[in-house]
Amino acid sequence: MKNGTYLMLILWIILAYGAKAQTNDTARYILQNDTNVAKKEPGTHQGGGETIGFNFFNDAGNLKTTFKKRILKPGSSIGYHLQKEDEIYYVISGNGNMQMNGKSFPVKPGDAILTRPGSSHGIAPNKDNDLVILIIYERK
Repeated sequence: MKNGTYLMLILWIILAYGAKAQTNDTARYILQNDTNVAKKEPGTHQGGGETIGFNFFNDAGNLKTTFKKRILKPGSSIGYHLQKEDEIYYVISGNGNMQMNGKSFPVKPGDAILTRPGSSHGIAPNKDNDLVILIIYERK
């Protein structure tokens, strides 16, 4: 065989093997949608009011990360509480106010807030909008 033929054969083997190696294995992922996990709940940490919680992958075994979405309706909040592990809040939409260690500051879409162990915090939407946030922390 000529060098070009060898290269073509090697390329074909690599592409054929790679295609098989990338086949989707549905036992290796979980797909969930908002509509399947949405649950009306009062604001957590005694925040009160009406929220909609989305607890994704709650039943996934050996998952080390908690991934939640929460819609805070006007008048609701995540109550001011002491943090025990690193936790990230990410604002998807709406505007609100976050309390952190006795100080308050506004939050808006695109803001990511890392709360560290030993800090205290709470968050609430402004009176005129829903505040949609993602919450991520290590599962204990």
